[in-house]
Amino acid sequence: MRCLDAMVPCRDGVRLATDAWLPEGEGPFPVILERTPYGRREISRSERTEADPKPQPRSAIAAYFVAHGYAVVYQDCRGRYGSEGAFIKYLSDGEDGFDCCAWIVEQPWCNGRIGTMGLSYAAHTQAALGCLAPPGLAAQILDSGGFSDAWQGGIRRGGAFELKQASWAFNQARLAPESKADPVRAAALAGEDLVEWFHRFPWKRGQSPVRHAPDYEDYLFEQWEHGARDEYWQRLGLFAKGWHDRYAAVPTLHMSSWYDPYPRTATENFCGLRDSGRGTPSLILGPWTHGNRSETAFGEVEFGPDATIDSWAGDWRAFRLRFFDRWLKGLPNGVEAAPRVRVFVMGGGSGRRNAAGRLEHGGRWREAADWPLPGTRFAPFHLHGDGLLAEAAPAEGAAPLAWDADPRQPVPSIGGAITSMEPVIAGGPMDQRERPGLFGCRPPYLPLASRPDVLVFQTPPLEHDVEVVGPVTAELWIATDGPDTDITAKLVDVHPATADWPQGFAMNLCEGILRCRYRDDPAQPRPMQPGVPTRITVELFPTANRFLAGHRIRLDIAASEFPHYDVNPQTGEPEGAARRMRVAVNTLFVDAARPSQVVLPLV
Repeated sequence: MRCLDAMVPCRDGVRLATDAWLPEGEGPFPVILERTPYGRREISRSERTEADPKPQPRSAIAAYFVAHGYAVVYQDCRGRYGSEGAFIKYLSDGEDGFDCCAWIVEQPWCNGRIGTMGLSYAAHTQAALGCLAPPGLAAQILDSGGFSDAWQGGIRRGGAFELKQASWAFNQARLAPESKADPVRAAALAGEDLVEWFHRFPWKRGQSPVRHAPDYEDYLFEQWEHGARDEYWQRLGLFAKGWHDRYAAVPTLHMSSWYDPYPRTATENFCGLRDSGRGTPSLILGPWTHGNRSETAFGEVEFGPDATIDSWAGDWRAFRLRFFDRWLKGLPNGVEAAPRVRVFVMGGGSGRRNAAGRLEHGGRWREAADWPLPGTRFAPFHLHGDGLLAEAAPAEGAAPLAWDADPRQPVPSIGGAITSMEPVIAGGPMDQRERPGLFGCRPPYLPLASRPDVLVFQTPPLEHDVEVVGPVTAELWIATDGPDTDITAKLVDVHPATADWPQGFAMNLCEGILRCRYRDDPAQPRPMQPGVPTRITVELFPTANRFLAGHRIRLDIAASEFPHYDVNPQTGEPEGAARRMRVAVNTLFVDAARPSQVVLPLV
């Protein structure tokens, strides 16, 4: 194996550091490309398998594919590690990726066929270049990324700002080439305590922990302050939905997981390319946290030995090799005959506490021809004034439910579809109970359901198993006494009390949020009319869970989930620039004339 070190020119003259790992001989060879902001020569924490759990350097992964007759190209994104130019998060990767592909196909060692791969940001880079259908592109494996719509998942969510963007900016600013080259800047960043800064919101430009890296602070606040879903959010790199009808017509694999920020991105890209007739998309959704496809336990829950991708794919590297062998080399290995959709349906386990102290929730893989799964029934479960969640319609004249939403004491995030927020919080399934050591939790450390600002609706103990697989939405009638508020909705599997879990175990499945100023036309936000009942839709992430007999299906309604999302000050001030906070009196209507419901996909 040999390595060519090149500085690849882009259309504007900026050169990007690129390593091309080549087999012996003259070739030409099919090429596998990964574009990353995390260092083309660094260890990749996601490059591990169940049999080989130690993260591998990219050179070792290159050696694996080179041994099977591929050239492997790793490129640093603009402004990162060895590449020239300024790093502008997400927005330069479409054109830069196109130019990289154009350069590759001109090389004598390339046979004209390129496959792309990569996790997270390296999936965003893939979708960005795929939108432009660059020369040579023949197949893609997008693992946990590739924004279908960054306003609805990844940067914002229902208008609320995902604070992983703030923690990512700080953590990556510490690793930036400029920081490593400047001991003063490096020392300043090292002296900041990110957890303490998360106790001091709202941040201000020039007065945040990222201020020592002005370029990172600038793009962070630009995204934070631009709430309206206008042309800003429809740019290349942020909005693959706008390019589905002209996306590269190649085989694509879209992969994510239930406790990852990108299951909606994966399903929307799958469905959008399918409906546009662009290539042959396929979909894999596991029970994992971000990129941890070869593990079985997350948060406080164990899903069992079948939870890894390796359990049916054999090995993550071998799985990708088969995919590329079929679409880059044309080998008749049957990849095209595999099910288009594979999803891991959580649930069905013993419910006991294992030796590691985790809940044995279990689960199994399910194969299907499409998404949502054929035969799915979308069933409305109504919210009743007495806390019941049922398909039965609510009563005439049922009294509304009101609560005080105090942004100074927001509902804490306990697990969830979270990544890149270390050391503040971590994601995954957890018992929805406050406890010491978790950010935002305070004595007396009781269940979230006991808080007066959390409305809880649940079914009676189920008489038989219920399988929920697909997208989840909450259609709610609400009112507030001020110009703006947030409404959150969280789907929960309530395990019954047992000897191992004498207080039961309320396991979070998926959640969603809506900043109400964006309820009608997100491109033109407008304040709420105080006290006026208003119908809103909160879009939760998709999920797949088998609620066993004896369990309860629960929906929690609140007005915050911090620090997963920024807190709405409820004053109506511009996004990212609030200086005041007010308590809002919010009201949820649950009567027959204004029925609130969650729509569950029953299989």
